[in-house]
Amino acid sequence: MKFNIDEIIKVTGAKILHKTNTEGTFDISTDTRKLERGNIYLPLRGENFDGHNFIDKALENGAVGYFTQQEYKINKNADFVLYVKNTLVAYLELAKYIREKINPKVIAITGSSGKTTTKEMLASVLSTTFKTHKSKLNHNNEIGLCETMVSMPLDTEVLVVEMGMRNLGEIRLLTSYSLPDAGIITNIGSAHVEKLGNLKNIAVAKCEIASNLNPEGIFIGKDSEILRENLKYDGKQVLVGLSDCNNINIEMGKTVFEYGRDPYELTVEGEHNIENAMLVIEAAKWAGVPVENMQKGFLNYRPIEKRWEVTEINGLTFINDSYNANPESMVAVLKTFLSVYKKPLALILGDMGELGKDEIIYHKKIGEFLSSYSDVTLLTVGELAKFISRACSLKSEHFNSKKECAEYVKNNLEKGTTVLLKASRIMKFEEIIEMVKNI
Repeated sequence: MKFNIDEIIKVTGAKILHKTNTEGTFDISTDTRKLERGNIYLPLRGENFDGHNFIDKALENGAVGYFTQQEYKINKNADFVLYVKNTLVAYLELAKYIREKINPKVIAITGSSGKTTTKEMLASVLSTTFKTHKSKLNHNNEIGLCETMVSMPLDTEVLVVEMGMRNLGEIRLLTSYSLPDAGIITNIGSAHVEKLGNLKNIAVAKCEIASNLNPEGIFIGKDSEILRENLKYDGKQVLVGLSDCNNINIEMGKTVFEYGRDPYELTVEGEHNIENAMLVIEAAKWAGVPVENMQKGFLNYRPIEKRWEVTEINGLTFINDSYNANPESMVAVLKTFLSVYKKPLALILGDMGELGKDEIIYHKKIGEFLSSYSDVTLLTVGELAKFISRACSLKSEHFNSKKECAEYVKNNLEKGTTVLLKASRIMKFEEIIEMVKNI
């Protein structure tokens, strides 16, 4: 959405430090690499960067003006310079202004795992009935929220925003600017326990999604004792669980189930995806999507990159699910893979990050879980993943590098093997697939 200067000043309280021409309307850009001619540049600051260092570059690239927190640093090549105390707050205020001007139904999603999948499923279902706008991949912090709302088309009817967090207060902040009508918590697990210390604090942080939730709206979540203990919302609540479904059948590339007496089919496998789908159904029902449109929307859904991404190389089938990992999502994915896919099977597992002082214990528990299976090749890579191998009774190999693992896969796995890769994003496990391809 484009802004005129009067709107910007009214919304952000900006002060004009310099101007030669303020006529027209303007898009806002925070990235000089994506900036287009005629944009206003809004420099942001982080722990390891300061966008103010790129103001001159922004002007060279065609920006007509810029925001600044540096009141006495003015480049007069700009048509105008706008001073604000905090550029991120200014960006958030502009995003909130758009949210209130367009006034779509806003659905906010968080959770320890499954939030991106749920967001993508929900957007697929909603788009069968409404003009739907959603967060892009990884756009789940303050900056991402702003970019999502600022880029929202004027005819948007439903906005779906993903909310990540690493500390208390972060989701509360995001909801204070997005003002959700519906809030979803996919689950509460051990992701980010390193920062928050324990599961109780994680639950409190996740439940902040209800802190600014429309009292006439709805909260939807995967039922658990810790959620019920920490959720504070007086409006309508719907809590779901796998026991609410009937006639479940999971096959390769397909999951069928009944919920609320209606049949649904997913293009992905796993009980965890049924749980995600139930959350989507309840949100879509609240929004007014007919059941037949929900069914179409689920069939249209496709996993995003590095989420159950299938590649075939030299007779081996690789399933890359290395977008992220925590103990709960690791077990859910392993359970699905080992129960649905035909042998021979191999696992390449890596480190799970941000698990705090008990990180070794969490990895050992994955090994113990796998010990109940047989005839599976287990390969691990990473300083923490070695504890998976050590705690597992399966035949296993541990590697100090992804290259060593790729060489083993190339030289030792028999043709026809299906290989699952699962690890935290920092491990960059997609590189193993590329190495196998190029060795």
